[in-house]
Amino acid sequence: MEFRSLICIFAAIMTQEDKTKIEERIVDVLKTVYDPEIPVNIYDLGMIYKIDVQDDSSVELDMTFTAPNCPAADFILEDVRTKVESVEGVKGANVNLVFEPAWDQSMMSEEARVELGFD
Repeated sequence: MEFRSLICIFAAIMTQEDKTKIEERIVDVLKTVYDPEIPVNIYDLGMIYKIDVQDDSSVELDMTFTAPNCPAADFILEDVRTKVESVEGVKGANVNLVFEPAWDQSMMSEEARVELGFD
């Protein structure tokens, strides 16, 4: 392998600090995504289970819904994917819908519990 190729490979490797910064920006945009029936964003509701920024700048995201038969599921999934892909430094997003573990109210942030009257 020639020297130039090695430089390109090393330049493309993302540091953990880079990944953390991108993840923070992803969280910021996820806090702008709402289920139309709930006045709290999906991040604070605890619907995001995993955000994994890959070395190639793509993102693997696992999320769930508060109810398996959410009527706004397609809208929310597309909103999440579009907003995550709009984050500077992200080259693509794969949004996985998962139902394990099952969502429950304990997954909400303190702010969400207060907003919804659970505390």
